Amino acid sequence: MKKSYQSLDVNSTINMKQVSNRKLGRNILKLSFVFILTISTSIFAQDGDPEKGKSLFNSNCAACHKLDKKMTGPALRHVEQRLADEQGLDREWLAAWIRNSSGVLKTGDAYATKIYDEYGGAAMTAFPQLSDDDINHILAYTAQEPAVPAQVAGATGAATTAEPGISNQIILGALALLFVLLALALLLVRRTLTRFAEAKGVDVSETKGTPIWKAFVQNQFLVLVTAIFLLLASGYYLYGFMMQVGIDQGYQPVQPIHYSHKIHAGDNGIDCKYCHSSARVSKTSGIPSLNVCMNCHKSIYEVAESTATEEYSKEFYDGEIQKLYAAAGWSDADQKYTGEAQPVKWVRIHNLPDFAYFNHSQHVSVAGIECQTCHGPVEEMEIVSQHAPLTMGWCINCHRDTNVKVKDNAYYTKIHEELSKKYGVDQLTVAQMGGLECGKCHY
Repeated sequence: MKKSYQSLDVNSTINMKQVSNRKLGRNILKLSFVFILTISTSIFAQDGDPEKGKSLFNSNCAACHKLDKKMTGPALRHVEQRLADEQGLDREWLAAWIRNSSGVLKTGDAYATKIYDEYGGAAMTAFPQLSDDDINHILAYTAQEPAVPAQVAGATGAATTAEPGISNQIILGALALLFVLLALALLLVRRTLTRFAEAKGVDVSETKGTPIWKAFVQNQFLVLVTAIFLLLASGYYLYGFMMQVGIDQGYQPVQPIHYSHKIHAGDNGIDCKYCHSSARVSKTSGIPSLNVCMNCHKSIYEVAESTATEEYSKEFYDGEIQKLYAAAGWSDADQKYTGEAQPVKWVRIHNLPDFAYFNHSQHVSVAGIECQTCHGPVEEMEIVSQHAPLTMGWCINCHRDTNVKVKDNAYYTKIHEELSKKYGVDQLTVAQMGGLECGKCHY
């Protein structure tokens, strides 16, 4: 019996070792499988530099492609891995497609034909100048995992918590308390003085002569001088008020779609005349059509996190872009126009009276005046306001002080020579060239 127990112990020990070895083997296989899966996500583009790839992607691909969003072309996040897993296509096929997509289509390639038909027959731009290293860098960039966006401090729009500080209500409350304390102090002083007077036997209840208002009324000369002063002051302020009628300097209306000149003209350096192109050739500068906006915003569907401010959050700006899409009838998901456009009721800011004539092209193209001369530093304005008063006196003073730019300007060559002899000067102001004639602006 003893021997049989020993044999059972040996057998059970052997069985336990076999079970543990099998478990160890399975764990090793699992770890190997996980390791292979992990490596496979980046092995396709591991020989490229993602930083260089980002620069190449932005300069060559970003006009039609995003990493995580379908645009004119498909999204390109993990494109090499997806094509290998789903279509069995390798990097050589991708390189051939990038350099000459038309050539790949002519071979009758099934996947190339499918992509071509799916995106409305829009042929991909060829990039024969990209080397193998360039393509490796781009694929390394597309193989990266998306970064988690960082929260921008204070960029929560209306939910932004106010910074600690002294509010106006606290200041007003403190001033009110100060006046109450001052009134109490004066009351105490009056009571103290009254007690002193009573202690000295002084009767404080007796009248103290004629009231001031009665003495004022009885003095006819003082009444006359005061009346004249009030009439003159009233006339002065009435004249000043009437002269401000129709002057909207500082006018800053809220537009149906928020447009930040600071971001477009300031941060991105877009020239004013790119949007207001008619200012070069027309009387008016014109309101840009939504097609001009969509030239860029077909691709720009959101703003960067760094654009957000304490007053305007990223979500606010992205929402305004969606308003633009709705007005233009653009479906961002389908990347095509729906045909359901809506008019945008922009609010005009700068407006001259009907009897005053002003030609933008004459000032912009001929005179070479910068837009900021009349409209102020629009590149710094989040919301545009009327910078100048646009009064007749303001225009006349500008004509008196501004010299005409006649250098390399054939329009003024002959007239400049003749007027220079007449006035005996080398530089001519607009006024000396007839800029103060009534018919120039009123006819």
